Parts: sequence; C-alpha cells; structure tokens
Amino acid sequence: MNGPDTDSVSPTAPVRVAVNLNAPRVLVLNASYEPLHVTSTKRAITLLQYGVAEVIEESDDVVRSPSTVMFIPSVIRLRRYIRRPRIHPIPFNRRNLLRRDNYTCQYCGSKQDLTLDHVQPRSRGGRHNWENVVIACRDCNQRKGDRTPDEAAMPLHCRPHAPSFGFYAQGQFAEDRVEWHKYLP
Repeated sequence: MNGPDTDSVSPTAPVRVAVNLNAPRVLVLNASYEPLHVTSTKRAITLLQYGVAEVIEESDDVVRSPSTVMFIPSVIRLRRYIRRPRIHPIPFNRRNLLRRDNYTCQYCGSKQDLTLDHVQPRSRGGRHNWENVVIACRDCNQRKGDRTPDEAAMPLHCRPHAPSFGFYAQGQFAEDRVEWHKYLP
C-alpha cells in the first residue's frame, strides 16, 4: 500500500481553518444595544479581557492558548454607554455605491456594464459625494451626458443619499452572520 491510510481519518474530525484575528469580524454594541462599529477579533478579545465589554453572541471558531480555549465572539456589548455623534460616516467608494443602489442602473434598471454618474455634472459644479453620485449603465450615462436628469428627461428611480451604519454593516460584514440581523436596523 503506497498511499495514506484513509481508514484512520475520522469523518467527524474538525477541519482546522486559519482565522485572521485582525479582520473585522465582531459587531460592537453600545450599552443600549445599538450598533457602534465592527472591530477585529483581537480588539474584541482585549475589550473582554479588560472587562470593558461582555459577550452577547459567540461564533463557532475558537482561539487557543496554552492555558485556555475561548470561543471567538461574534457580538459584544460595551458595559458603559458611549456617547457618539449620530452621523457615522460611511466610506464613499464604488463598492458602497453599488451596494446602496442594489447593483442597478438608477435610470433604466439594468444590471449590466455599470458606471458612476454625477446627477449634477461636475462641469456644472456638482460634487463627488453620496448625494450627487448614482450608479448608471454605460448607455444611460452616455445618453445623459453633461445634463441633469430633468434636462435629459431621465428620472431617477431613487434619490441619492448617504447610507446609515446599519446598512453599511449589514452589507459589508453580515452576509453570512445571521446572529447580527437582530442588532442591525
């Protein structure tokens, strides 16, 4: 017999998966259970060890040291209330714009060949921000050209706006995190 003995491997043996402790994986809630931000596993464990936070939900992954085995938290809650401004800036980038506009042209509804379009053209003083940029297909973007939607007779499906943190966390991190859904708006 030249190959490894397959009979000695248990089908229920756990498969080891490397966990990136610096990746944003843990939802941090304020003392009032409102979402604050998403942090790394390493930072979450530090907050737990110092008694600043408590575990609300655990994941199936574990962190091991020579003396302890600890389940990686999925949701933690701070013990003291943190006052923060209501406006939590969401990174303005193409990926978040696509997510906000549901990967759909805001003029015709197409999902093919998508680009960014400035509602008020930049040549006419339009800004490059959440309230002036939408997703458009290449055909609609070229047809609109250097005009406003009213001038081009191309109404928008939805008015552009800055998304909330809950929307950002839901789309950015929570696709596979069912336990986060009850904490996000």
